[in-house]
Amino acid sequence: MATAVVPPGVAAKLADLTGGSLVTNFMVFADLIAERHYDLVIADEAWDIDHFLHENPELKTFAYAWLTDFVGWLLQPDGGAHEAALTADYNLEMITQRARYRRLRDRSLFIGDPDDIVPDRLGPGLPRIRDWTENHFEFTGYITGFDPAGLRRAQLHAEFGYAPGEKICLVTAGGSGVGQHLLRRVLDAVPLVRHLDPDVRFVVVAGPRIDRADMPRPDGVQIHGFLPDPHRRLAACDAAIVQGGLTTCMELTAQQIPFLYVPLRHHFEQQRHVRHRLDRHRAGHHLDYAVATDPAALAEALRKQLTRHPDYLPVPADGADKAAAMLAELL
Repeated sequence: MATAVVPPGVAAKLADLTGGSLVTNFMVFADLIAERHYDLVIADEAWDIDHFLHENPELKTFAYAWLTDFVGWLLQPDGGAHEAALTADYNLEMITQRARYRRLRDRSLFIGDPDDIVPDRLGPGLPRIRDWTENHFEFTGYITGFDPAGLRRAQLHAEFGYAPGEKICLVTAGGSGVGQHLLRRVLDAVPLVRHLDPDVRFVVVAGPRIDRADMPRPDGVQIHGFLPDPHRRLAACDAAIVQGGLTTCMELTAQQIPFLYVPLRHHFEQQRHVRHRLDRHRAGHHLDYAVATDPAALAEALRKQLTRHPDYLPVPADGADKAAAMLAELL
């Protein structure tokens, strides 16, 4: 069995940081499954449900499927010894839980392919992430939820009211307020971009937690709190600037749209797991936030994207069908 040396108190520190909300979430789940019987529970990266269900396996009275698109907490380069111990401890706990209660999950589905998995180890003395994942998961391929072949950019341009000849740059930074800094840096660069090419129009989606009234509005910019059917909006754009979440990046990849992505600096999933997958697909252009704070550098990076003709690795459209077939077998 794999082992790792972890300083005393690290696991307790993690519980102090996150345990309260995770326990509360699980207790809501426990109340729901006590009220009525469910034939199947699908936990899509429901970390709290999965963790505490392993700690309380007697509560499982249903078929249970776990879905995720990444495996393993990873140390950031500047994380130091404490973060190294914390991530190794968390990963070791996952390994131990799965070894002890392997039958608790009736299906573990990885939303992607083996090549999408980073080559790192789960920690000192622990397995490589890919090896462990291949032994514990089935692979569905990526799930887009739509057929890119059915989305025509010219038709969508007309549907959304874009003028002929306009080049649309869609800008989005997720649904939380943390993305407002990136949105402001993009808005700082808008005048430079439009000076080089007046036909560029920016459509900014701020999300529900950013006050649009506080955002600058240079010429050529529309700012929305929300737009429905985001994959159709992405299909209509000529380039995009996004934060680095996997869903948005893979929707752009599936539709062969040029894009810049600016991951959160200490977000290990965006910095490592997402970037590894995008590199594999030859998709997008990674931009460090420090570069994005320079309006001239950001404007030049976007200009290059607007002239690109992507040749990304194709994203198969049958991921949802594969996942559905695997889940249906549990009913």
